[in-house]
Amino acid sequence: MNSTASVIDAQQRFDPEAALISAAQQGDKQAFHRLYENYLGMVYGVCLRLMVDRALAEDATQEVFIQLWHKLSNFRGDSKFSTWLHSVAANVAISQLRKQRSWLSRVFSSEEVDISDVAAPEVEDHQEDKLAIWIARLPERTRIVFVLHAIDGYRHEEIAQMTNMAVGSSKAQFHRAKQMIKEWMGHE
Repeated sequence: MNSTASVIDAQQRFDPEAALISAAQQGDKQAFHRLYENYLGMVYGVCLRLMVDRALAEDATQEVFIQLWHKLSNFRGDSKFSTWLHSVAANVAISQLRKQRSWLSRVFSSEEVDISDVAAPEVEDHQEDKLAIWIARLPERTRIVFVLHAIDGYRHEEIAQMTNMAVGSSKAQFHRAKQMIKEWMGHE
């Protein structure tokens, strides 16, 4: 056995998650189901923060785990599994938002409806978390940048790559989000 394989074997013995990931990569459906159970909340949270709408977030979460089943072999362990999965979830949510926007623009002319208003945030009146309400009120692109940078810790270079925007645009959207939230805080 070569030294790389023995290091990986030793890591799996001491890291139950690594063993679970390895088993799922080899097609073990029970191991995959355990990964699903372990990460469902995190994935749904990422999708909900980016998409705001619960039904869309649930659909995106389901798509993340479908893609995970097909792409799990791509995970090499260069980063933590949770970090890699978080990136997959963010990319799926952003992709689904783009598809939704594209579909809406084909169905409705720009004179009929403001597309940014169609996917209005689903916020309950009794919700106490004001920051969550303010984040949900942000325009979609601004919200995505704010969530990815301020909450999820992505650098602007990473956000730019994920969203196909310039680094300067990512920084500008983040600044815009902070200004809007600060303004709303002043009106409370």
